[in-house]
Amino acid sequence: MDLENFRSKEISWLSFNDRVLQEASRECVPLVERIKFLGIYSNNMDEFFRVRVAVLKRIVQLDKSTVFEGGAPKDILKEIHNEVIRQSIKFARIYDDIIVQLEKEGIHLINEKALTEEQGKFVKRYFQKKVRGFLMPIIISKKRELPDLSDDSIYLGVYLQGNDRDRDNYALIEIPSVLDRFVLLPSNDGKKYVMLLDDVIRYELKDIFYMFKFDHIEAHTFKLTRDAELDINDDISESYVKKISKGLQRRKEASPVRFVHDKKMPEELLSLLLRKLKYTKEDAVIRGGRYHNFKDFIGFPKFGAKNMTYSSLAPIPHKDIIPNTSYFQLITNKDILLHYPYHSFFNFVDYLREASIDPTVKEIKITIYRVARNSAVMKALRNAARNGKNVTAVMELQARFDEKANIVHTQKLKNAGVKIIFGVPGLKVHSKLCLVVRKEKSKLVNYACVGTGNFNEDSANVFADHLLMTKHEGIANEVSSVFDFFKRNYNIPVFNHLLVSPFYMRNTIEYYIEREMVNARHGEKSYIYIKINNLVDYDLIQLLYKAKKAGVEVILNVRGMFSLLSEFDTPENAIESFGLIDRFLEHSRVFVFCNGGDEKVYISSADFMTRNLDRRIEVACPIYDKELKGEILKQLEMQRKDNCSARYLNNDLDNTIKTPKDGEPEYRAQIEFYKWLRDRKKAK
Repeated sequence: MDLENFRSKEISWLSFNDRVLQEASRECVPLVERIKFLGIYSNNMDEFFRVRVAVLKRIVQLDKSTVFEGGAPKDILKEIHNEVIRQSIKFARIYDDIIVQLEKEGIHLINEKALTEEQGKFVKRYFQKKVRGFLMPIIISKKRELPDLSDDSIYLGVYLQGNDRDRDNYALIEIPSVLDRFVLLPSNDGKKYVMLLDDVIRYELKDIFYMFKFDHIEAHTFKLTRDAELDINDDISESYVKKISKGLQRRKEASPVRFVHDKKMPEELLSLLLRKLKYTKEDAVIRGGRYHNFKDFIGFPKFGAKNMTYSSLAPIPHKDIIPNTSYFQLITNKDILLHYPYHSFFNFVDYLREASIDPTVKEIKITIYRVARNSAVMKALRNAARNGKNVTAVMELQARFDEKANIVHTQKLKNAGVKIIFGVPGLKVHSKLCLVVRKEKSKLVNYACVGTGNFNEDSANVFADHLLMTKHEGIANEVSSVFDFFKRNYNIPVFNHLLVSPFYMRNTIEYYIEREMVNARHGEKSYIYIKINNLVDYDLIQLLYKAKKAGVEVILNVRGMFSLLSEFDTPENAIESFGLIDRFLEHSRVFVFCNGGDEKVYISSADFMTRNLDRRIEVACPIYDKELKGEILKQLEMQRKDNCSARYLNNDLDNTIKTPKDGEPEYRAQIEFYKWLRDRKKAK
């Protein structure tokens, strides 16, 4: 593999997360939203270490001479460490600036040393009533092993400095995740005062350790990150659910990959913790600030002036969905395309609810990857089974970090009479499919839903995705064939409409790209517009280089990992590449090919990643309806014009933001698309 024109996906992922951090630094972003972006950044970084860094460490341990995508794993790990340190410094600077800006708005984030007498009394009462019962300190013994510590939690390392008669003591306190991280304090001056739960505990340290004799007591935050791989074995005598459950238990004991600590933590306490937790000099030990687990800042209290948060955008009623009209009648009349969060996800929930009670509906089949905590989709499926429908759910138990939740949902579905299929051996099911079989005029008719995002009402509020609802015979019958494959893995269907990985998707995409190259050489108009989350597949990247050199216009709209070098060749061959980070998370995948003027437009669950194309069940669905095709192309055109939230993806990945040219007005694609959909609804 020639890596000259290929960037490590790990380094490109860090650049993506730097774009998230960049949003937290932008003064044009409302202040509370900036805090949320710090939380998103922190949550992303946790997952990055638990997955990507963990994989690299495994490879290094297995074979130090291995050449990985983007370079040698050991070199990539060093580059990651340097970039993480750089971003940590940047993070701290942005956090400090936000704190100053909050104070200007009359919102003060204070610690245990800045309380008034009245606030101190409140904190004492709050601690006794709400917090103390959840605290179970662990005394650290030099001889005794530490219990397994969770990498979902934050801990206080406590140092009790002894007097002349007693030696020093050390302890751990897990900060309770069941409690709100932010405590609103009483105030008499019209300002808002907020205290972190960490500092509430610090304020009452003497009360917690009253039985010890000490001259001084202090506490410093730390968190650890472990390898998140499940290591599912191939013991067929165990049920799949038991394998996943055992893997989740082993995750608690997995190898450490990162340790972040308060830089003011005493050296002896730090050394003791690292030794007890089996961290080595090769692990990422990062000096940080006073607080960690900034992912909790996603839930920072929303108070203050209206301009401190984004103004709410109410979901737009879909122009083709008529209240109190059967969804099956509507879909029979024409295909319906939902755009989340511009349209409400509860359109799909209403569709399932109707299917669950419609006497002519015989079957409902659905793929489940991630669902909401209190999922209305799960409730609708259980209700359908109770109403005598034949319901099948294809549950992906290896949806990373949702494994436990999916096991719980599986049991509830089973109890209601839903048939469960646990995916396909060796292939993760990531496609977003729903099939309803209805009896119409003595004939069974298929209705299909194909989406780019999960059937999850929580994420649909912030993830920008598409969902096609169709009765198109070819598409619906092929969705049925995918579900048949889940039952009988030995029988691979033939697909003429859907692109299904790992069978036909890669080859078909390659064929379409090569056909654009042929058309370009013949002097015909040719272009490719790819909108995805991640572009890291080596072979497709090389083919895109060839297409551009052959004269094909290539436009890449990539939110996340980006291993392609847009300036791979001469300046005139540079590939137009950008990514959008704004109030909604761009999650949809869209493939557009000029196709000699008869545009091919697909929506898909798949990114251009080797795992998506070769090791997962993914589906790309064609959009045949001209009006719906126009909607998608309109959104893509708008995103290409964005000069407020789009970043150039150049060779340096320095995340330069597109800005208006002289005399050009600001153009924010997400807001413009919202207005466009709203105006179309009004015009109807």
